[in-house]
Formats: sequence, structure tokens, C-alpha cells
Amino acid sequence: MPRNREVGISRRDFLGSATLWIAALLGAALASPSLVFLLSPALGKTEDSAWIDLGPLDEYPLDAPSFREFTRTSINGWERSAQSYGVFVIRQDTTKARVLSNVCTHLGCRVSWHPDLGHYVSPCHDGHFDILGMNVGGPPPRPLDEFRTRIEEGRVYIELPAFKRRS
Repeated sequence: MPRNREVGISRRDFLGSATLWIAALLGAALASPSLVFLLSPALGKTEDSAWIDLGPLDEYPLDAPSFREFTRTSINGWERSAQSYGVFVIRQDTTKARVLSNVCTHLGCRVSWHPDLGHYVSPCHDGHFDILGMNVGGPPPRPLDEFRTRIEEGRVYIELPAFKRRS
């Protein structure tokens, strides 16, 4: 007559499975802080826009472009990058200023102000822009990019990035 056997798992198999599950849980508990540390920079939010302080409005002469340079450092995950900006600040009165990019809209060359001509001139293909950045000669397809500005407590602030103007 056959013996009745209980259906189940042997003691050896149970202890082996329990050991594996406990090791897996301990491994996950020990690895999770490391994973959070490694992945958190990549999951962080990056800024798309920023307000940059260009200094007191009184430092800029009336109706004449003044060149300013600044560098903005950004961190994207593990990558740290620095971007250099050049702008022309045109103070229009005691409470208003316009700020233009110094990057030509044709090939991205850096324009410079020529007071004898009354124009910004691009050295790449002789593009010319008037004092407010409107293209007046050469191949540039549109005016110089402009920054949104605000004046607070006598200081000039611009918002990055610049916006593209149409003719």
C-alpha cells in the first residue's frame, strides 16, 4: 500500500529560498541610497529662463550703446557648462533701457558698435544694424535679438534667453 506523502517543500529548499529573499532585500536596502545619489542630478529640474542683473541704470549713458559681458554657469545632471554673453545696453531715459544681443542673426558672429557710422557692424559679411538693432544693410535676415528688461530699484535686469525679433 502506498504511503501518504505530504505535498510541500523540503526544509533544505525552504531555507535556501528564505536566504535568497533576505539577501535580495538587504541588497536592495543597501543599494537604494546609492541609486538615489547617482540618479538625482539627472532627474533634477533645469532652469529655462533667468533674470540677470546688469548693474545700475545710471552707469549707462543716454542714447549710446554700452557693451557688457557676463557668464552664466548651468548644471544639467553631471554636466556643468558656462556660456558667455555679450549685450549692448541702450539707456533711453531715466526709467527705460533696451538690451540687444551682440550676436549677428546671419552667421552668429559678434557685432560691435561703430560710433562713427552709427551702426553695429558684423565682421563676417559686413552686416549693418542701426542703434536699435534693426538690420539696415548686408545679408542678416532679421534684427538683432532683444532681451526682455525690467528696472528695479535703479538696476537693469534682463531675462534669458533673448527673443527673436521680426523685421
